Formats: sequence, C-alpha cells, structure tokens
Amino acid sequence: VQLEESGGGSVQAGDSLRVSCAASGRFVSTYALGWFRQAPGKEREFVAGIGRGGVSYRDSVKGRFTVTRDNAKNMAYLQMNSLKPEDTAVYYCAAKAGGVVSSTPQHYADWGRGTQVTVAS
Repeated sequence: VQLEESGGGSVQAGDSLRVSCAASGRFVSTYALGWFRQAPGKEREFVAGIGRGGVSYRDSVKGRFTVTRDNAKNMAYLQMNSLKPEDTAVYYCAAKAGGVVSSTPQHYADWGRGTQVTVAS
C-alpha cells in the first residue's frame, strides 16, 4: 500500500486542521489505517487509528481529534480541533494488514512521508 499525507500547516492554539491520507494499492479497504506523529527529539507515537472493530485514540487527543475513512475513495482523514502547541509534530499515515488497529508503529508495514503540523501558542 502506498500512502501520501496532505493538509498540514501552521495554526494558532485552539484552531482546527484536517490532514488527509491518500492510499493506493490492492485491497486497501482491508487494512487498518493509523495516524502517528513524531516531534523533534521524541519517539513516534500513536495518535488514532481506524479499522475492523472501530476507532482508537491516544488519551491526549480524545474528544479533540476524529479519524475517519472513505473506502470508496481510498482516503483517511484526521480532523484535529482545539489544537495545542504540544500537538506540533510531523504526522504520518500508516497501513497495517489484517484490519485491526494497533498502537505499535512496528506493526505497520507501509508509511507515508508525513506532513508537518505546527501549533503556535
């Protein structure tokens, strides 16, 4: 599966932003799609995922972020509201075979190149 993120940018704290992930390849709809982020000097961390069985979020984004997908378009989206400076990172889309969401980056075989999200205070 090939993945390409878009929609990042620079915003103020409290603003909203939606990042998108365009997926291509065979049987994309059978994959779980995850969103991860990595800030400078920090490890890559799970943000949200969607797949067979539903959606999952890290605690710090629950109630602020929403992950969706459109299987007809092979797209996934991460709607981010009430953004905080600590949300600043490169955001990556990743695909995991089998369809079940995991919060472990090593479980995802395919990754996009990422899109930068910067939140100013």
